[in-house]
Amino acid sequence: MTLPADAPNLVQAGLAALRRSAPGEALAIFDQLAGAGVADATVNLGRAYALAMLQDHANAMVATDAALAMEPRNLRALLLKADLFHLAGDGAAAACFYAAVSRAVPHGAQLSPDLNLELARAQAMSGYYTEQFEVSLAQRLAAVSAARGAASARFSQSVDMLLGKRQVFVQQPKQFYFAELPSIQFHDRTRFPWLDAVEAAAGAIREELLAVMQDGSAFTPYVQRDHTRPALTTGGMLDNPDWGAYYLWKNGSPVPGNASRCPRTLAALVGVPLTTVPGRSPSVLFSLLRPGARIPPHTGMVNTRLICHLPLIVPPDCGFRVGNETRQWVEGRAWVFDDTIEHEAWNLSQQSRVILLFEVWLPELTAVERDLVSAVFEAVDSHSGTPRDWSI
Repeated sequence: MTLPADAPNLVQAGLAALRRSAPGEALAIFDQLAGAGVADATVNLGRAYALAMLQDHANAMVATDAALAMEPRNLRALLLKADLFHLAGDGAAAACFYAAVSRAVPHGAQLSPDLNLELARAQAMSGYYTEQFEVSLAQRLAAVSAARGAASARFSQSVDMLLGKRQVFVQQPKQFYFAELPSIQFHDRTRFPWLDAVEAAAGAIREELLAVMQDGSAFTPYVQRDHTRPALTTGGMLDNPDWGAYYLWKNGSPVPGNASRCPRTLAALVGVPLTTVPGRSPSVLFSLLRPGARIPPHTGMVNTRLICHLPLIVPPDCGFRVGNETRQWVEGRAWVFDDTIEHEAWNLSQQSRVILLFEVWLPELTAVERDLVSAVFEAVDSHSGTPRDWSI
């Protein structure tokens, strides 16, 4: 088949006819091109637009599908198909294609002004369908709750993720992943009965902290350079005093001098199931975040432990995010979280924020599994000949 020599000009003429709202003329041109073997994505999409303007929605859908078969991420074709489903009353399909338009935009792409307007329209229509679904879902869930009781926090979080209101975060330990353990951002405090005793000692712990803070050089940078390892992902915190630490225990041993200055703090942790890995844990420290400082998003080392915060000095405008949940510290009120899920902290106040921070075993681990985890890292350190910090 011989292709017309003026095919590019015919394509432009067809597009110009669409812009003039002359769908019959445009369809004749695109049909001529298709009959001559020129049936690329542009020609198929031109036919689809012309057919849609002529109210022939069924054949417009066929032509749109032909264009998408050639260019699955074609924004105009995705949007036209969404519009056609919307006109046909298929809201579920329309919602999927309106949402796909935004996902198909290449990262950092510079779109034409008219395509930017179309993208905004697709986003608005996607929001419209999401709101419709949310209302319908809320009605059904309210009926169940009225009969069976209020929804749990984890179910509510799941619904938020379904609706796109929260992002899904998973465990991403840097060193060791223990299979089939729960991935929970903030754990339910009722699972940790020892928290009440720790909180009861908050006043005494704070007194010891204030005494330590009289020494302006007591805190050292939390992230310190290790010349035997690359420092590629420290987020500007390497050797940065904005995030400071005063260790009472570090890498499984008490820090001489520091521990003796805080006997009531350590006494409050008696009975707490601190992690025990020779040469690595437990670690117990006061963690200081200076005014205006931010700890960048990061993840911890292993998912066999959890981290506990006991807030001691908390000025306004401080916050902490784990995964898709953000909380504000309250002095004397502890929480337990999974640090292998992405987390970050900030202090936007004019005062330092200080918490007591320590690590505990995940309750799901059996005593034997805890011993085996410890043995893994003893083997790692024995093989390398150099024990590594199990940073928290």
